[in-house]
Amino acid sequence: MADKLQGVESSAISILKRAVDLDTSKRYDEAVTCYQEGLQLLLEVIKGVTDVPKKDRFREKMKEYMQRAEELKKFVNEERTAGKQHEQIQIENNATGYSYSRLFSRFLNQFVTNIEVEDPYIRSNHQIYNFLRFCEMVVKSTAPVKEIHLLTSSDESPDLQAQQHEKLGKISESLQKHNIKMIVKYSDTLHDREIRFDTGWVVKIGRGLDIYKAAEGKFAIGFSDFDLRPCHKTTVDIFNRKYVKDTSDSTKDIV
Repeated sequence: MADKLQGVESSAISILKRAVDLDTSKRYDEAVTCYQEGLQLLLEVIKGVTDVPKKDRFREKMKEYMQRAEELKKFVNEERTAGKQHEQIQIENNATGYSYSRLFSRFLNQFVTNIEVEDPYIRSNHQIYNFLRFCEMVVKSTAPVKEIHLLTSSDESPDLQAQQHEKLGKISESLQKHNIKMIVKYSDTLHDREIRFDTGWVVKIGRGLDIYKAAEGKFAIGFSDFDLRPCHKTTVDIFNRKYVKDTSDSTKDIV
């Protein structure tokens, strides 16, 4: 009987270790299955263990794994449901209320660790400030982001190019203080403008991050608060690339 219990315990530990590895690798569907199988075996072990301290330790671990399994199960179900819909936001000329927080914050959850920004126009001063504001939003969020990748184009003028690289370098140095690594690459053939989160969500904006009109002045309403800043006319498409094959005929206009 003791040998059988020991075998079940070994299996439970092995499966739960596999669940943690899958969880770390963001293979959440598989992780949930392993957590559930491992927990079922761990429950059998707890019922058979007579050593009280050991039983208590197993109960604590079971509680911890159950909580994580429920979090992942909820996340997977929500992502699967939401991912089957292609959302489209039409931002009209001079519209307000479209801060980066409104557009992106819902994707900055506890499962996001990597963000990729593709925008050919992070070159001029105001465009670099736009990117900085995006980074600030990420830092303020509770998402455990470790890396931000920026793919943009270099300015054609050597002097302006040097200034662009210097300013982006300063943003990178600042992000490092918040334990976020920034990786910048340049492409002369880049046309697409989209932001990708490693949970699968993609936000494509016709104008990229440069959706705001210039403020009327440094002391005008909307200069500091992008929710109050008038926008250029543009379209925002939101979809989850994990389910992109299922969304081709399903478009939902949320405005």
